[in-house]
Amino acid sequence: MTATAPAPSTAHARAAALLPRLALVLAALLATLFTAASPATAHAALTASDPADGAVVATAPAQVTLSFSEQVAMGDDSLRVLDPQGRRVDTGELRDMCSGNTVRYGTALHTGLPNGTYTVAWQAVSADSHPISGALTFSIGAPSATDVTLPTAQAGGGPVGIAYGIARYAAYAGFTVLVGGAAFILLCWRRGAAERPLQKLVVRAWVTLTAATLAMLVLRTPYTGSGDFSDAFDLDGLRAVLETKAGASLVSRLLLLGAAALFLAVLFGVYARRVADIGPDEAGRGGEETAGADRADEAEMPDDTSDLTFGLAIGGAVVSGGIAATWALSEHASTGIQPGIAMPADILHLMAVATWLGGLAALLVALHKVPGIERAAVRSFSKVAFVSVLVLAVTGVYQAWRQLGSWSALTGTDYGQLLLLKVGLVAVLLGIAYVSRRWTARLADTPADSTGVSVAAGHTSDDVSRETGPGTVSEGSGVSRETEPAPVPADPERAAQLARQRAARESAREKRVRDADPDRAGLRRSVLAEAAIAVILLAVTTVLTSTEPGRTVEKETGRGSTSTAVPDRAVKITLPFDTGGPNGKGSVRLELDPGRVGANTLHLWSESVDGTPFDLPEIKVAFTLPAKDIGPLPLVPEQAAPGHWTASGVQLPLAGEWRIDVTVRTSDIDQTTVQKTVKIG
Repeated sequence: MTATAPAPSTAHARAAALLPRLALVLAALLATLFTAASPATAHAALTASDPADGAVVATAPAQVTLSFSEQVAMGDDSLRVLDPQGRRVDTGELRDMCSGNTVRYGTALHTGLPNGTYTVAWQAVSADSHPISGALTFSIGAPSATDVTLPTAQAGGGPVGIAYGIARYAAYAGFTVLVGGAAFILLCWRRGAAERPLQKLVVRAWVTLTAATLAMLVLRTPYTGSGDFSDAFDLDGLRAVLETKAGASLVSRLLLLGAAALFLAVLFGVYARRVADIGPDEAGRGGEETAGADRADEAEMPDDTSDLTFGLAIGGAVVSGGIAATWALSEHASTGIQPGIAMPADILHLMAVATWLGGLAALLVALHKVPGIERAAVRSFSKVAFVSVLVLAVTGVYQAWRQLGSWSALTGTDYGQLLLLKVGLVAVLLGIAYVSRRWTARLADTPADSTGVSVAAGHTSDDVSRETGPGTVSEGSGVSRETEPAPVPADPERAAQLARQRAARESAREKRVRDADPDRAGLRRSVLAEAAIAVILLAVTTVLTSTEPGRTVEKETGRGSTSTAVPDRAVKITLPFDTGGPNGKGSVRLELDPGRVGANTLHLWSESVDGTPFDLPEIKVAFTLPAKDIGPLPLVPEQAAPGHWTASGVQLPLAGEWRIDVTVRTSDIDQTTVQKTVKIG
């Protein structure tokens, strides 16, 4: 008995059966990423507080202030101070004390507060649209027991945070496929506008992006607030969201998606009919002088079609750039250093990613669903992808420098580690892309018939014609049309059965034509591998955009730069301050001699903004060693002269990175605390 080889359609069916399994694996990876990323950290960070966290003050402060690394949005209920019994002791009125580069907010406290431990709970929205929250304690007189439970969950976490993160990923994915699919059609394969698989891909991407944007807009109130899904129906909250930068960006994106819908209507309507009417024979006319060359996409088209192509390309670039700007104007690029350069770079970065990865998705669909895609289209996409990768590399290096700030942040922060993972995935993607380019080169070297399908070994043009069956015409798009419609039986059940059989035969013929080209099959497999890596890469990028940049993490951890003390050499630092009141700006110059473990002598000089001595009503110093849980060790220096204070015998028991808190008061109610971390020993 002779063994029977499996039919090509059977082998293809087995390969197709693997796609759902691959989708499940990718879904599990995405779920892991989103779970690990929630709750999301953000760009702004709390850099100082007055009183400081854990501080013990002799008398009740008149107010509590918080300082941030970047601009934040806060409301009257964003800052609450609770006594040991959990009762609110602040006035409920938020004070905006921002000045220049100083971002500070505070609230006044009631008078006559008793001794004990007080809790400060706060919540805000950073300038890059991500919510942040936290809590700290301070004590009056001496620490005491407290009934207040500090919140363990950060803002933007929980089920609402996960739902919002999924919507963000869907928005990025929809934008990528929408822009990349349209760019693939206009730049690489114009006749693809008439192909139903590509039309479905791009339209579904538009629907995904629109639905995800609406979901983010509705979930914005619970995401930045209570974390309760029911608040999504709070109209007052929605009205407040629309007044924020993030809300305005989401609404602008919806308006631009309306313009994108008109663009798609023209692309898949008038434009698709015009390019379909050209046909491969007419488009390739004049190319017969060069045997074996694919001239379909290189042939000149009518003037009206060329003008329409140019108009669609310009309009599509404007609309897609506008949609990309809704991210750049409301997230990381809009805050921090050099926002004027960072925002255009971010737009170019997003456009390059979409053109490359979205075009890759369109190419995969074309290779899988459309047997007659021309080789010129594959070669054109290879060139477009190369340019996109160059733009991606340049803008990516700039963004990495801007968000990291130092080499230590590359390995010592979550942002840096995610960035390394992203770079690794891009490297893998480029490696697979190199394999795809080799398959593309083989396609270019393989003779092709007029349908755009190569005549592989053992398959001649007549074989392909026989495979398509009698009574059909093989067109350039690879779609077979019946020349003589079959009679329809009177029995509806029989008619339906015949229709299913015809559809099955048609599908089998298309698969045989597609699988007849081994080079095309190899390219399809490598592009599928690229697409799988691209899905994971997009998920990592989504998590990266909601992770606190390394530059901010280091600023938050160190509370400023670290001064390294050298043995037998005094530690000298200068700390600018601003208490927020009239004549409240100045600087404190601190000298700790000899700056080592044991006894030290402390000198403090206070100067106003014009450099003259600033005779402060009160100045206090505290030393804390967080790594050993030592401190704060309070110290009240003695005034030696106007603007000059000293203290001797300042004992620092251990070596390490000590945080020095200097509290200055310029009036009865205006005071602040500035900090610096120095290395002792």
